[in-house]
Amino acid sequence: MQHIFREYDIRGVFGEELNEKTVKLIGYFLGKRIKKHGDYAVVTYDARTHSPRLSDWLVSGLNAAEIIVLHGGMVPTPVNYFCNFNAFRVGGKDVTPAGGIQITGSHNPPEYNGFKITIDKAPFFGEAIYELGREVERNSALAVATETDAIAIDALGAYVDYLAKAFSHLKGFDAKIAIDCGNGAAGVAIDPLLKKLDIPAHRLFFEPDGTFPNHHPDPSEEENLKDLEKMLHNGADYGFAFDGDGDRIAFLSKKYNFKGDILALFFARTMKNPKVIGEVKCSQLMYDGIDEIGEAIMYKTGHSNLKVKLRETGADLAAEVSGHIFFNDRYFGYDDAIYTMFRILEMLKEGFDFDAEYEKLPKLYSTDEIKVATTDSKKFAIIEALKKILNSRTEALHIDDIVTIDGVRVIFDDGWGLVRASNTTPILVTRYEADSEEGLKRIEAVMNELIAEAKQAVG
Repeated sequence: MQHIFREYDIRGVFGEELNEKTVKLIGYFLGKRIKKHGDYAVVTYDARTHSPRLSDWLVSGLNAAEIIVLHGGMVPTPVNYFCNFNAFRVGGKDVTPAGGIQITGSHNPPEYNGFKITIDKAPFFGEAIYELGREVERNSALAVATETDAIAIDALGAYVDYLAKAFSHLKGFDAKIAIDCGNGAAGVAIDPLLKKLDIPAHRLFFEPDGTFPNHHPDPSEEENLKDLEKMLHNGADYGFAFDGDGDRIAFLSKKYNFKGDILALFFARTMKNPKVIGEVKCSQLMYDGIDEIGEAIMYKTGHSNLKVKLRETGADLAAEVSGHIFFNDRYFGYDDAIYTMFRILEMLKEGFDFDAEYEKLPKLYSTDEIKVATTDSKKFAIIEALKKILNSRTEALHIDDIVTIDGVRVIFDDGWGLVRASNTTPILVTRYEADSEEGLKRIEAVMNELIAEAKQAVG
């Protein structure tokens, strides 16, 4: 059972790992934790076919823990996060939830589902999730009755009204955009927002369908952007794509696919003295560019890690290369791809030329993420072995610096190489960047040799 309790969320195959008994127990023991902060929790779910069934089981567990469940129905994940920062009228009084649970499989295959959890406005992750898993396992004989009572709230309506007001200055703006929701949950929020703001758009796959009949809802994979790219060839100037639960974005022009780190750099330019947090995979272009106008902070990969660091530092923004963007500037500090789209539209209306500004940046060469297969039992040991090897050969390899915030980011005078252990899968994640193609090939070759040596040392 323990493998479904991941670093950032709970995730497994519906009906197998996520069965009625286990999910009810998750709800019960999670409810006990939420109860320490208040009586109310909001539950919502994504477009997957089995999400309503999981909702019934989860709500049963929460009810057994004497949590009053506020149910928001099918919405994208950012709507669930939004509920944790806003009050709802319940029984004649205004209530702000003490916890929130979004039932979602995000960008995973259709048979998967899971839970993204917030308690007291902060992500519930890491050791807290692992301990929850251990408690569920220790109490596997406990029976939880089916009790699905919940108070319906209009979470989606509150979110749409909030964003429509926040971006009312965009009313009627025609940027010639195409939007691909991938049959995930994002469309149920984006469609009413476009209507309220009278923004025209070419709509692709807005209808929620948990079988994902058109393409997989993962905009970080090029093959899933082909339909959007066709729209860019046929009249649209800009394209937006969303993952299955609407917390990750891809933004494309006719010429470029702007990754999360480059978007963060451009967003920072709209802020006064910006403080921005990036993950270890972010381009040096982002860090150097932001340091010229404010302060850039390098931190661990993972949406939960970045939300915690954002709260700790009071930074304006955080970003992952994959398209998780967290605005603390004028917003609540969680990853919301829908809100991010409207911040981009705002910049377009103000005349920001994304293509031109991108072409002004120094030319760097980089790889996408490259995954190296290993095992869960060895991946962290390989990183530790790699650190020892690097520290013993700093001069020989002409290494300028070694950053160990999350794995190892090795800084050379002409670029860098990253190796980190995935927190959710049995792989090492690598990425490389350099100021020339030759340098990129050299750094990648050097790092691959060191990885092989570290794997051999671990056995």
